[in-house]
Amino acid sequence: MTPDDFIRDYGEALKSQKWKNVEHLISNQACITFSTGDVHRGINNIQVAFENNFSKIKNEEFNIENVNWLMTDDKVAVYTFEFNWSGRVNDRIVNGKGHGTSVLIKEKNKWKLLTEHLGK
Repeated sequence: MTPDDFIRDYGEALKSQKWKNVEHLISNQACITFSTGDVHRGINNIQVAFENNFSKIKNEEFNIENVNWLMTDDKVAVYTFEFNWSGRVNDRIVNGKGHGTSVLIKEKNKWKLLTEHLGK
């Protein structure tokens, strides 16, 4: 798996809205900051946050675009990107967009998300 493969797989896993499809892509010590400013540290807290989003936002589409690789080597990859999302919350169509920065690390020969920061 390459870092580009990771981005593709991560996007597909998020679209599934199933934690079991996302979990294997996240490092146990990861930290994710949502565009709301909420910070989630560690795999257990990240699971709660993602499952909460999955239950509230139905039929969510999350797209990652305009990836800019800042650094890649055999153990670490860092990229910035634009994102947009849409879905249904309480029978209303909602959406958002912004910019993000992510750091991937290689764990047991697989790329995993170490940190992701989403901003508006």
